[in-house]
Amino acid sequence: MAEISSRRNGEMLRNLLQILQEQPDGLPSREALARLRAKMQLTDYEKGRFENGALRFDQIVRFATVDASKAGWLLKQKGQWIVTEQGRQALAQFPDPDAFFKRAKELYRQWRSSQPEGRAEERPEPAEVEAEKASEITFEQAEEQAWSEVEQYLRGMPPYDFQELVAALLRAMGYHVAWVAPPGKDGGIDILAWGDPLGTRPPRIKVQVKRVGQNVSVEGLRSFMALLGDDDVGLFVTTSGFTKDAQEEARTQEKRKVTLVDLERFFDLWVEHYGRLDEAARRRFPLQPSYFLAPRHLSGPGKSDARPPRRR
Repeated sequence: MAEISSRRNGEMLRNLLQILQEQPDGLPSREALARLRAKMQLTDYEKGRFENGALRFDQIVRFATVDASKAGWLLKQKGQWIVTEQGRQALAQFPDPDAFFKRAKELYRQWRSSQPEGRAEERPEPAEVEAEKASEITFEQAEEQAWSEVEQYLRGMPPYDFQELVAALLRAMGYHVAWVAPPGKDGGIDILAWGDPLGTRPPRIKVQVKRVGQNVSVEGLRSFMALLGDDDVGLFVTTSGFTKDAQEEARTQEKRKVTLVDLERFFDLWVEHYGRLDEAARRRFPLQPSYFLAPRHLSGPGKSDARPPRRR
């Protein structure tokens, strides 16, 4: 990326973090890049495309985000980009784009020098650094594509099919599912489960399952908690997420015990317990790991360790 100056890289990176700063839950990488393209005036060079069809501007920005993520300014998680508190502080501390990017590169070098496998040199060769970043970006985009497929599949699933997935997951985790609501009105409870086969020992687990596109609000959570008795544990599962208020409500509960499971958490649990799922459940949501050589330098404050497999 020699054609791009340090100042121009800094302008891109600062604008990207400013966009993300306005989104507490972050944005999918593709949406963040689209908003950045709309905000900035691209040069003819940046408008060009590589042989694989990738927009050159997007790849330039992705290269810059490697520095930002290793600096601890940007969190990347299953294709979601989130600015960190350190990133917010950096935006305030370095208003000049050139200084902003140089600081990110300096922190990247510090991170790199702290890594094992003989990369302790203070000034590595530019070609070596670029190759490492290119490898990480390729890996990152593969993860994003895999997670995007998973999201689309689960969010497009009929509601009662997703409800059956949740029941199957509970069984795989060792719980005894006593009842799954049939189609129709369910009174707010979709699944009942216990820790023992006869249901003689508390707690009773009451589950609400929502296949929705919007985050569950605190009002929606309170409606569910109103259905919980003193010996009940609530489990709220959704294909979206939960608002900050809803998360805080669940976290500060003293009388009602409730656990929130968003799509990402559900997927992680599904992968963790995949070997104990029955065949019907695996057919309903089949997964197959795709193994490929991962970059050796993927650890760091801005990188999630989660690696979603591709769906069959």
